[in-house]
Amino acid sequence: MFNRQTVVDKLGASFSGQAAAHDAEDRFVSENFAALKEEKAFSAMVPVELGGSGVPHSEICQFIRAIARHCPSTALAYSMHSHLVAAAAWNHGHGKPGEKLLRRVAEGELVLVSTGATDWLSSNGTLEACEGGFRFSARKRFASGSPAGDLLITSGRYCDPVEGMQVLHFPVSLRAAGVQIGTDWQAMGMRGTGSHTVALDNVFVPEESISLRRPMGAFHNVWNIVLGVAMPLISAAYMGVAESSAGIARESARRRKDDLTAVLLGEMENELTAAQLAFDSIVGLADNLAFTPSLENTSAVLTRKTLLAQAVVNTTQKAIEVAGGPGYFRSMGLERLMRDAMASQFHPLPAKKQQRFTGRVMMGLDVNAVMEGAEEAATVAVGR
Repeated sequence: MFNRQTVVDKLGASFSGQAAAHDAEDRFVSENFAALKEEKAFSAMVPVELGGSGVPHSEICQFIRAIARHCPSTALAYSMHSHLVAAAAWNHGHGKPGEKLLRRVAEGELVLVSTGATDWLSSNGTLEACEGGFRFSARKRFASGSPAGDLLITSGRYCDPVEGMQVLHFPVSLRAAGVQIGTDWQAMGMRGTGSHTVALDNVFVPEESISLRRPMGAFHNVWNIVLGVAMPLISAAYMGVAESSAGIARESARRRKDDLTAVLLGEMENELTAAQLAFDSIVGLADNLAFTPSLENTSAVLTRKTLLAQAVVNTTQKAIEVAGGPGYFRSMGLERLMRDAMASQFHPLPAKKQQRFTGRVMMGLDVNAVMEGAEEAATVAVGR
């Protein structure tokens, strides 16, 4: 059975030792994923009765936080798999379909890959009806963990002859005919996540694999579930980044005795504390998958994600200021951590979109326009 602290103690040092190399070489953390698979980390959150270890959502958040102190890319890529497992576990626990996927993960220690970063309300790619199902073609960006992935959890557009434009959700094997994983993940930070573009060309999707049909472009309750389970897990990776940065800065500060360093260190600790408080709160909102999905809960989650992201970025920047000149050198590690921290701002929703979303929820206004606006911004950003 999976034990969080045992795995961290066993693997942490090796993850730390390779983190800088993965970053410098834009290299996926393949050996780290292999080690996590050996420890059955990918099935850890699957309920015991379905073959997993039944580790609570909050414990996986803390595991990701701890792993991130050693290798942020490993933690973030693992969080993307974990949020898909968490969503399926929420569904299973609330009488909705999810058991089949959870059993598959447990039986094969499968790695799930999300395409949610470029799907959202309108998704992308096209589904054409064929005998027994559909043929699917698309390009899905930001597919974190794809070099080690087994199943792509994705969606596409389908023009239903009766219902009109819909978005269909389904899994696709990353080894299926017509699936190709790119090598285009060359980013500012989180360089080891393997978040390449996955190209799908005329891939067969069986009718029975469709897990959800929804109107294209409209906010669906599925996002209240996904964001409720995902944001605590994703935020955990950035919490670890902030704490790692602060640890390096504290060690540097101990070699000096001046009051200016004390002030800078105090400022850093304030930012770190703000991040920790936001993190504790966002994990609490998930309530170990006992939360009730709603716009109000999603607004609360996204608000905390914005506060945490800004505090994480501020912590890493202040850590470099505490360290002084040596903090500017890559050898200290703060430069890499600051670049990793910057990625926290790009997970949904970006700050301004979140603020508009939250305001509209508070005013009882429609949120579709906000979410579509976020999707359009993401489209421009990734050149889809």
